[in-house]
Amino acid sequence: MDFKKDIQNSLTYLLKSGIILYPTDTIWGIGCDATNEDAIQKIYRLKKRQEKKSLIILVDDEKMIHEYVSHPSPKILSIIDAASRPTTAIFSNAKNLPSKLVNEDGTIAIRITKDNFCRQLIQQLQKPLVSTSANISGEMFPANFGEVSEEIKNGVDYTVQHRQNDFSKSAPSSIIKLNENDEIQFLR
Repeated sequence: MDFKKDIQNSLTYLLKSGIILYPTDTIWGIGCDATNEDAIQKIYRLKKRQEKKSLIILVDDEKMIHEYVSHPSPKILSIIDAASRPTTAIFSNAKNLPSKLVNEDGTIAIRITKDNFCRQLIQQLQKPLVSTSANISGEMFPANFGEVSEEIKNGVDYTVQHRQNDFSKSAPSSIIKLNENDEIQFLR
C-alpha cells in the first residue's frame, strides 16, 4: 500500500471517531482526532488506562499549539523548536480540547511532530492527533511495529501499513515543562 492511500484510509477512520495504530517520530502510537471525546474514550478503554492520566497530542506546527493553549510559554516554544530529538512539552492553560484529554491541572502535553506521515495526516485532518504508546497501560512500550501486541493490533480500527517493516528500535520523546521558578525541568 502506498503512503497516500495510508493517509486516506487513516482519515476515513479518524473522521468516523475511529482509532488508528500508526508510526510517529518516536515509537508506534495509538491515535485519534484529539478533539473527539468518543474516540479518546476508546483509546483509554483499549489501553486499560486510568482517565486521570492524560495523553500526548501531536501538532504539525507552532501555530496549531496556539489553537489549543492560551498564551504558550515562549521559553518552551523556543526549546522544542530547537530540539534535535523529539520533545514533548507540558503546556498550561489548555483550551478547545475535550476535558478527558486535559490533565486535572489544566495542562496538556504537546509535541510538534517532524515525521512526514504524521505531519501530512494532521494537515489533512486539520486537527491534532492523540499519540499514546501502542501498549496496554503498565506494559513496556513497543520499540517497533513487530513488538506491538495482538491485543492492541486487534483493538484499533485501522493499522497503518507505512513503516511496518522498519525494525529499528525507537524510544519515546523527551518531556519538558516549566517549574514554579520558570526553569525548564526534564521529566523524561
